[in-house]
Amino acid sequence: MLYLVRHGRTASNASGLLLGRADPALDEVGETQAAQLATALVTVDRIVSSPLLRTRQTAAAIAEHHGVGVDVDERLIELDYGEWDQRPLSSVTAGQWASWRADVDFAPPGGESLRALGVRVRAALDDLAAEAANGNVVVVTHVSPVKAGVAWAIDGDDNLAWRMFVAPASITRISTANGTRSLHGFNESSDRT
Repeated sequence: MLYLVRHGRTASNASGLLLGRADPALDEVGETQAAQLATALVTVDRIVSSPLLRTRQTAAAIAEHHGVGVDVDERLIELDYGEWDQRPLSSVTAGQWASWRADVDFAPPGGESLRALGVRVRAALDDLAAEAANGNVVVVTHVSPVKAGVAWAIDGDDNLAWRMFVAPASITRISTANGTRSLHGFNESSDRT
């Protein structure tokens, strides 16, 4: 099984800021969430993490509990919001939102498009699919890569990202058994998995 885990909360998340490549640590709530994730995941054979601190802290809590190491994969990093990183969500104009939602090739100034993110996340998940068919692989990542992972699981388009909400410290389960991808759980709270 492939477990896509969104990192625990940061102060930037709690403040409603767009958080892409900026690299804040987990806040106290996020640290608690990471500990809950560690116990919610019953069996872990491998952990792969985004390189950003908030994901590495979340992955470390899971790794410590399960006695496994953490591999870092740059392809699992969050969407690059460019000039919009660490800006309040409310500062993006209605016109900018409309353009972004209408075109998967739209990128914030100096940032990355949803299509580009989808290409790299799909490649990372393709590389893990066979291993996840025979064991439990935990991918600790961010909101946009989780959404891209769901699109990958169901052969959907990257514009599906606008139709999903992914909570901090949530778990999305994707089976890759028998070479077939299927979504088994989405946005599950770590306290009910």
